Amino acid sequence: MNQKFKTILQDIDAVSARDPATNGRFEALLCSSGLHAILCYRFNHFLWRHNCRLLSRVLSQIARFLTGIEIHPGAKIGKGFFIDHGSGVVIGETAEIGNNVTIYHDVTLGGTTVFDAKGKITAKRHPTIGNNVIIGSGAQVLGPIKIGNNVKIGSNAVVLKDVEADTTVVGVPAHPADKNKGKNTFQAYGLSGNTKDPMQEEINSLRKELSALKKELADIRKDEK
Repeated sequence: MNQKFKTILQDIDAVSARDPATNGRFEALLCSSGLHAILCYRFNHFLWRHNCRLLSRVLSQIARFLTGIEIHPGAKIGKGFFIDHGSGVVIGETAEIGNNVTIYHDVTLGGTTVFDAKGKITAKRHPTIGNNVIIGSGAQVLGPIKIGNNVKIGSNAVVLKDVEADTTVVGVPAHPADKNKGKNTFQAYGLSGNTKDPMQEEINSLRKELSALKKELADIRKDEK
């Protein structure tokens, strides 16, 4: 029980530490819908593990109605978990989340149908998230993939494949933007002003080259006249 109390305190402290709009534990308890959802999940997960599964599902649906956040009681979530703003978050049954993870509103840790060699649906359908991961708003992380430690997932990214540790990914489908220079540096929404998308830079370079070719072609046509 003492360990459970410490875990709850870490969840509360995560709100104070990572949300500049929240000042202290008391305000976090009163005003953070993400924290309310996590506390409900902790209780529901306890019921789930003790085979009170129908009750845990019913209570999780009530928590969803009250907070706008859906966390299946079967999911496994580590310490210091923080959901900022919260509305629209969905975390599936077989999702596994490490310690000190931050996710923003409209994030989905969703499941895909995966079949084994005998054509049966496998038990693991949702992603496994490492420690110190930040997932920006609107991001979709789908299937039984693995997200390494210290990964930052940019807003609205769609992640369908494994992501190695210490990487920032952006885009649809998600692709690496750069290696995280400061592994444990907190960045709101998983991105900083200096994050560069290599694919977008390549597109911009091609646009410049195309404009230069068009100008060169126009000059040649003028000379011919």
